[in-house]
Amino acid sequence: MAHRLLPLVLAAALTAAAASACGGDEPAPASGGGGNVAVAGVGYTSDQLAQALLTELPGYQRSGDPDLGEYGTLRAIRNAAHLRESVVLDKPRCANGAGGPGGNIPAKVPAALVSFAKGNGQTATQTLMAMTADEAEEQVNARVPSGCLEFNTKIGDKAAQHRVTEAPRGGIGQGSRTVGVTTIAGTAHTKAWYVVFRGRDYLATVSVVGPNATRDEAERIAGEAHRNADRFLP
Repeated sequence: MAHRLLPLVLAAALTAAAASACGGDEPAPASGGGGNVAVAGVGYTSDQLAQALLTELPGYQRSGDPDLGEYGTLRAIRNAAHLRESVVLDKPRCANGAGGPGGNIPAKVPAALVSFAKGNGQTATQTLMAMTADEAEEQVNARVPSGCLEFNTKIGDKAAQHRVTEAPRGGIGQGSRTVGVTTIAGTAHTKAWYVVFRGRDYLATVSVVGPNATRDEAERIAGEAHRNADRFLP
């Protein structure tokens, strides 16, 4: 089974859940534990990737230990997939669109994830995945489908409206892309910014979610994540 890495509808669902205070449906923080997972043809193990994660982030506190193992087994990924099943979309054709990262991520890819939080309810999450250069380039080149820059979702009785902003290809790492999702649910207004970049045989994602999340902050954290990862993933 392949997992689509944060498709458009899931990006919207996450921000909608935050905006409408549906805390029980949000992905849980990284929980630790996973083991030294490797896949034939992929250079890095999950342990190596975990060592390359950010250990601190100015202005944030780390939310528990990193989670590592196969991508499809990470707690936040499993919880997000469960959340996606609850989302009703007014534009079904957009369900598999690329909101943050695009493309399909094999469930068995070695991966590691860490989350951070601020006192104002803002979170930042970094994920590293072992991946060949061609596969990572495909992720960076993914684009939001035509007609999917505005759409509505419903989770239970909670409705939300979403607007997507997609930036041109960037220069973080060996190529990057940045996507923002603004969500309005009732009187709440939440923003999410996602940066995807590739390095040497790995793909990385950084997400910043909260009412005051900005593209500049997401890209700044992504730059720090790239510099740190390159120290540990030669």
